[in-house]
Amino acid sequence: MGFTSQRLQLVLKKKTLNAEHPTPNVEFGTWRVTENLDGAYLAIRRPAYDLGDRLLEFAARIVELTESLPNTRAGNHIAGQLLRCGTSSLYNHGEVEAAESRRDFLHKRRVCLRELRETKRWLRLLAGSTRSEHSRISIAV
Repeated sequence: MGFTSQRLQLVLKKKTLNAEHPTPNVEFGTWRVTENLDGAYLAIRRPAYDLGDRLLEFAARIVELTESLPNTRAGNHIAGQLLRCGTSSLYNHGEVEAAESRRDFLHKRRVCLRELRETKRWLRLLAGSTRSEHSRISIAV
């Protein structure tokens, strides 16, 4: 009896190979295949994703926002900083696409990300100021 229970424990502890595990999600180009709980498969088409287009739209919205800020000393300062960092990510992304090496690509991508983080900080400052009456700033942040 002792031998059988030890053997049963070994069988229960048997590890499965990675090939034996089901793959719930498979991607083919712009299609994504997912598995339901009942085991049926669904094909979902992903929308086209172009970072350059999204950055262009973001930069255009930043320009509109800076034009609508009040013509005060603080408003001009924030508008200038926001305009510089909010629009530079579009042009830095263009430099990323023209990178000459993997290292150059990563460096330029980090510069782009740094500018976007700075933009986020300026938008948070603008949204948090008590004199700001721009309700659409919270949407951008």
